[in-house]
Amino acid sequence: MSRFELYSPEGLRVDGRRWNELRSFECKINTHPVFDGSSYVEQGNSKVICMVKGPMEPPQRSQVNQTQVVIEMNLNIASFSSLQRRKRNKSDKRIIEMKTTLERTFEQSVMSHLYPRTLIEVDVQVLAQDGGILATMTNAITLALIDAGISMYDHVSAISVGIHDQTPLLDLNVIEENEMSCITIGVVGKSEKLAMLLLEDKMPLDKLESVLGVAIAGGHRIRDMMDEEVRSHGNQRVAKISNSALKSVYNSSYV
Repeated sequence: MSRFELYSPEGLRVDGRRWNELRSFECKINTHPVFDGSSYVEQGNSKVICMVKGPMEPPQRSQVNQTQVVIEMNLNIASFSSLQRRKRNKSDKRIIEMKTTLERTFEQSVMSHLYPRTLIEVDVQVLAQDGGILATMTNAITLALIDAGISMYDHVSAISVGIHDQTPLLDLNVIEENEMSCITIGVVGKSEKLAMLLLEDKMPLDKLESVLGVAIAGGHRIRDMMDEEVRSHGNQRVAKISNSALKSVYNSSYV
C-alpha cells in the first residue's frame, strides 16, 4: 500500500485498520484531584487533558444566569501538538469555532436547570493532534464533568467519520481527515440522539444516512469504554472508603 493510498483494494487503511475499526482508545478520570473533575483521553495519537471547576459562584455579574448554569470553555492547543508547531491563541478562528460548538453541546447535555446562578469552568489542554480532535475533546469533557459529579442526561460520546469514494471510514486519523469529507457527531448515551453534529465539507446527501449509522454505532462503542472507566473508578473509591471505615472500626475497638 503506497503512502497516499487511503483505502487499499484489500480493505485496509493507512494505519492498517478496516473501514469500521476504531483507533486505540484510552481514558482516565480524576487525573488531577485538586480540581472538582478531571480526565485524560487518548484517541489514536490525539491526547487531551480536561479539568473542571464548579459549579461555583460566577466572579462577574455578567456571567450570572438566573435560571441555569453558565458553561465556560477555555481551550489551549499546545504548539508542539502538531507537526506544524503552530501556536494558536484564543482569538484564533478555529479555536473560537470549537469553543462555541462545545459550549452549545454541553449546555444541552448538562441538567443546567439544577444549577441556577452558577458557573462551570472547563479547561481543555490539547497535547497531541492526530485527527478527530473535536471528538477527543468532547469525550474528555464528558468524563471530567462526570468526575465532578455534575448531573448530565447521559454520556456524550463523540466520533468522526469520513467517506472515501463510496466507503464510510470510521474514526479518522489526521491523514484521512485532510483528504476526505468528514463529519463529527456526539451521541447521547446508547440512543440515536445527537448532541453535536459538525459537517465542514460537502458530502453526498444519499450517503449521509449510512455515514451517520456508522458514526452512531462507533459512538456507542466509545461510550461503553468510557462507562467502563467510570464504573471502575467508582468501584475503587467505594473500596477505599470501605477499607477506611473498617480501619476506623478496628482502631476504635482497642481504645
